[in-house]
Amino acid sequence: MKWLREPSPAAVADALRVAAPDLAGLPVTIPSRAGQDDPVWQASAAALGEDYIVKFAWSREAARFVLHQIRVLEMLAAEPAVPYLPEVVAAGTSPLILVTRRVAGTSLFKVVDGIDPDQAARQLARFLAALHSDQVRRRAEAVIGAVPAWYPLATTVALRERFGALVTREEQRCVGRWCDWADEILARPYPFPQVLVHGDLHGDNQVWSAAELRVVLDFANAGLGEPEYELRGFPGPGMGPGVELLTATMRHYQRLTGRALSVERIMAWHVRHALGDVLWRSEAGIPLADHRSPSAWVDDIAARLRELNINIR
Repeated sequence: MKWLREPSPAAVADALRVAAPDLAGLPVTIPSRAGQDDPVWQASAAALGEDYIVKFAWSREAARFVLHQIRVLEMLAAEPAVPYLPEVVAAGTSPLILVTRRVAGTSLFKVVDGIDPDQAARQLARFLAALHSDQVRRRAEAVIGAVPAWYPLATTVALRERFGALVTREEQRCVGRWCDWADEILARPYPFPQVLVHGDLHGDNQVWSAAELRVVLDFANAGLGEPEYELRGFPGPGMGPGVELLTATMRHYQRLTGRALSVERIMAWHVRHALGDVLWRSEAGIPLADHRSPSAWVDDIAARLRELNINIR
């Protein structure tokens, strides 16, 4: 495995001359590298001309995730293939590079308020049911081993100790109660085998055209986990004012798989996920995803818990 020397159009073009020479002359548009000082995050997805996306890394730590994604996508494309996968146009490991075909559409975040939650949930459940099948898990274990899904969720210890600097004293007391509850819920033994999860299924990793799901992106975090972990971002933020998309997806998922999901486990993961996102962004000086305040996010979590009839004292 050989990663790029730097995140520049010239370095990408050099790699393409080896892995995909027919594409090497296309212009490369590399996005901002804000927040990528840590070697773990030194990877990028750049526009390659008008029709392709190229993924690459410029550190050993980040290169592992690009290589992981190449292996996962190859495995998931084998018949019977998981639906809504990106089309791999070229991939190589020396230099390490992944080229996929660009799909027209927009993020789920931008369309979620204007589409029928039940229709969207049917499509999301179809993707999840296929990805979480026993057959896919066995294929994954043969290719990548028993690798756990990875995402840097903040610990509840960190939330108790540091979140109070961002919100009022009363809001921090709520956060502390939620952390105690999440620890209790997630400490309970999980009664089912783990599945292969995408690991980072937020709205920007989905491309939608109007009310149709076109493709699911970015499998760099894929690994074994519980389905409830997969749905931790579905309550929001950015998924609409309520929890209709979450509850509809749970309903269709059960219909397709025969497995009922635990809303308490989903929300326990959600508490860590949403508050952790607030914490790391605020401490890094990066605006929250929707440019609102930490207090607004705390209010949103409280509203979601009430709507799901979860009463935490």
